[in-house]
Amino acid sequence: MTFSPKFGALALTTLALTLAACDNKKSGTTTTETTTTTTTTTTSAEPTGTLVIQESADVPTLDPGTTYDTASGQVVENLYETLLTYKGNSLTELEPLLATEWAEENDGKTYKFTLREGVKFHTGNDFKCADAEYTVRRNLVTNTSDSGNWFLSESLLGTASNANDDQSVTWQKISDAVKCDGETLVFNLPKADPAFLSKLAYIGQGIVDSAHAKEIGEWDGTEATWKEAVGKDLTGSALAKEPSGTGAYKLLRKDASTVAAVAFDDYWGEKAKIKNVLVQKVPEQAARIQAFLKGDADFIETGGRSIIESQLQGQPGVVVLDDLGDTTATGLSMNQNIKGGQLGSGKLDGKGIPANFFSDVDVRRGFVAAFDVPTYIKEVQLGKGTERNFLLPDSFPGYDASIEPNKFDLDAAKTYFQNAWGGQLWQNGFTLNASYRAGSRGMQTAMEMLKKNIEGLNPKFKVNILPKEWSEIIKASGQGSEAMVVTSWAPDYADPDNFVNTFYSSEGYYAPRINAKDEQIDAWIKEARSITDTTRRNELYKQIAERAKDQALYILMPGGRGVTVHRDNLQGVSAETYNPMLGFSFGGTYWKNLSKS
Repeated sequence: MTFSPKFGALALTTLALTLAACDNKKSGTTTTETTTTTTTTTTSAEPTGTLVIQESADVPTLDPGTTYDTASGQVVENLYETLLTYKGNSLTELEPLLATEWAEENDGKTYKFTLREGVKFHTGNDFKCADAEYTVRRNLVTNTSDSGNWFLSESLLGTASNANDDQSVTWQKISDAVKCDGETLVFNLPKADPAFLSKLAYIGQGIVDSAHAKEIGEWDGTEATWKEAVGKDLTGSALAKEPSGTGAYKLLRKDASTVAAVAFDDYWGEKAKIKNVLVQKVPEQAARIQAFLKGDADFIETGGRSIIESQLQGQPGVVVLDDLGDTTATGLSMNQNIKGGQLGSGKLDGKGIPANFFSDVDVRRGFVAAFDVPTYIKEVQLGKGTERNFLLPDSFPGYDASIEPNKFDLDAAKTYFQNAWGGQLWQNGFTLNASYRAGSRGMQTAMEMLKKNIEGLNPKFKVNILPKEWSEIIKASGQGSEAMVVTSWAPDYADPDNFVNTFYSSEGYYAPRINAKDEQIDAWIKEARSITDTTRRNELYKQIAERAKDQALYILMPGGRGVTVHRDNLQGVSAETYNPMLGFSFGGTYWKNLSKS
């Protein structure tokens, strides 16, 4: 997922996330696996109070079919529900949510789900198998580049692409992949996928109210019209404006600065304890901190560890959760074929850059060598950081710590820049526009550090750092018009492929956006995705890491330790209950599990 891209899946996450490799059920041999039905419980206590969350990002969409950023996801995961979710604080165990049990058949190529009865959508419509069938088919049909549906499509259709980009995607394939047998939901996969169940737990597969969706003008779910919906942008869809899920909260209103939700009276499970939730966009960090210290906000985006330790820790009413772990991967991307208005003069004349500025490997190597990772760890992460050699969390299988990370070396950076573009770069200089998400102190600091070091090498070098709204960055990055931007990924499912393919494959998520293509890396990734031999996969990932380092495809940010804060009158948040797979929530849990005193 990206930032928030979980991007999404383009996810520049503001949360402290922890992930670990997941035991994704059985595969290979014929097995049947059934999960015990969870008990539906309710409480008679009326919800009270208001939960207030303040952050710098806007909320681009409330349509689960395209939710792939952190700000949207934290709301959507509380309005909608998936078939499965993570059990407690476990990173490896799944439990039923809208399903009550499931069975795996046909050597892991068939899954049958028994669905929960007595569940209502926010409109009052009853939840039926047809809603789940419609949801999954809609995701496979639309499957835009700004959603997380690519990995669902890989599992069910054998391709990450939609029908516009891959002619093998047909209505027959889509309708065969997911269908109702009475009220039993059946998935048919072309080949076993051990990560399939964890993919279904991702909030992008939140089940929508199909009757409501059709009534307000969404795709009608039929073969006659499916081609018209292929690749349709759902960001501002009718469903994004009028959501109807089965979650414990329903939408009251959404505007440019606030999302307001209220506890759903007819929720099937244990009712929410807090009546109202406000998610507020507050760009100014000082304003968020002031509101938090006064008790006017319960969770805030803090701007990082240094702010927490210098301004919040030890203050009355403040609870700090530390050492939560960090299994996101973050880097500064360098677009090798920039499209649009980020070029200035468009020439290597000191007043801009050519579109293919970063296609010269010495330019990329120069930028990599100029980023001061040790100082970032010391000053921003306050010593709780680790250098990385690959855009794969060091807690994940496939990460090889024996590979030396790139080193901060301004002398080496100078040499690279002197060699770049046959000497023209050093002689003529350049002006580069680099973007970061407005309000993110950590991202801003990273850009400022890089700017200082680059400009200090040559007075003809100029780096302009531009704060932008997250929705603007998502759109521009999707169009390939950002020259440089901070990119980060919190995994949608726990397998190294979710990072390696995402960042490094020319058919992945980020690499196409920065026009990075390496045929050798592509071949290694393809092999790693097609085998289950762990030893061989690890060998391949080491080779990919070494070549990606040599080619300087990204400026790697260090890994860290997660830290978050909340007010002490908020119950239901602790290191013991924090589940980073519910990574969109500041508390690592659903809003329904929180209460206030």
